[in-house]
Amino acid sequence: MCWSYNRQYGTRFLAVMPTNLYGPGDNYHPENSHVIPALIRRFHEAKMHHAPKVTIWGTGAPLREFLYSDDMADACVYLMNLSDARFVPLLAADRNHGVPPVINVGSGEEISIAALAGFIRDLVAYSGEIAFDRSRPDGTPRKLMCSARLAELGWKAVTPLCRGLETTYRAYS
Repeated sequence: MCWSYNRQYGTRFLAVMPTNLYGPGDNYHPENSHVIPALIRRFHEAKMHHAPKVTIWGTGAPLREFLYSDDMADACVYLMNLSDARFVPLLAADRNHGVPPVINVGSGEEISIAALAGFIRDLVAYSGEIAFDRSRPDGTPRKLMCSARLAELGWKAVTPLCRGLETTYRAYS
């Protein structure tokens, strides 16, 4: 779509594609939240109700990449402030020339669902057990995007997962 708008209307649109985002103000709904806010809520509620265990779907083996919301905002501002000499080549003239006008934004780091759950359990100070329901699906085994184009431009995420999760949990609780 960006290719078409840029060609037809002379715009300079660049689609920014984030990996899994998390941070303060996230959606903690019990039925339609993403993995980090869902785990934060479940471990927090288990702690408050003295539940003996929290059950997580699947084996815990899948790997995921996460990006703190402030880092995503910083990446967008970084891209908007690029000089024309650095920004215009990201747009590509049309589908026959160059890569699409899309740039991935990620942390470049991945963590297993099991390790993430363990970290959040410790962060919340929940002392119960983590159980894995292996009868439930794991989903895609690995979701790590390539953010090399953005790294080549000089940007990288600065918020370590542990610090971002701490800030997110403080805002939740």
